[in-house]
Amino acid sequence: MLIPKGALVVSCQARADNPLHGPVYMSAMAQAAEAGGAKGIRANGVEDIAAIRAVTALPIIGISKVWDDRFPVYITPGFEDAARIAKAGADIIGIDATARPRDGEPVERLIARIRSELGKEVFADISTLDEGRAAHAYGATYVATTLSGYTEETASRRGEGPDLELLEALVAALPIPVVAEGRFDTPDLVAEAFKRGAHAVVVGTAITNPREITKKFVRAADARNP
Repeated sequence: MLIPKGALVVSCQARADNPLHGPVYMSAMAQAAEAGGAKGIRANGVEDIAAIRAVTALPIIGISKVWDDRFPVYITPGFEDAARIAKAGADIIGIDATARPRDGEPVERLIARIRSELGKEVFADISTLDEGRAAHAYGATYVATTLSGYTEETASRRGEGPDLELLEALVAALPIPVVAEGRFDTPDLVAEAFKRGAHAVVVGTAITNPREITKKFVRAADARNP
């Protein structure tokens, strides 16, 4: 098991429109996260993953975001995407394991190929209990609540903070590690996730996106000073 129980994993990602976009900044962010006590890193794309691999021995959950207007699935949709990030240094391959259409292999085949052909563990991002059960049945190493609130079926959950109910249900139903991810933006929420049985918690924006953190403070200031 590469991600230790009780670990905080920091997601070091920045989109192209973010001033921190690029491997130089993301590798520095990963180093800062490790210095702060993180026990794992989640990162997107070959360049960022390779740069982060060069500066840390922490386990990397690698993903490859492939945007295609024809398909809702964009997190590592196919085996070739997984193979590239594995070669770049990812220890664990993160995939969208929802039941939505994708430009790639069915989830069950993708998980099987990552495990057998790449020899990598699979981190399955799901949005419902049924999807978590399926990912486990297909051979995923970890199941994460990442996509609750970000699929059509679960969109109503997005404004309600982390999906702690899904976390609890997955922990009760599955014998594999369940990871809490998605809208964990305070230390208290992270502590609550561990209280409810999370094996690990992934935090991204609240740690690694200064632009969004600043916006949050500005909104509070504006509300105080209309």
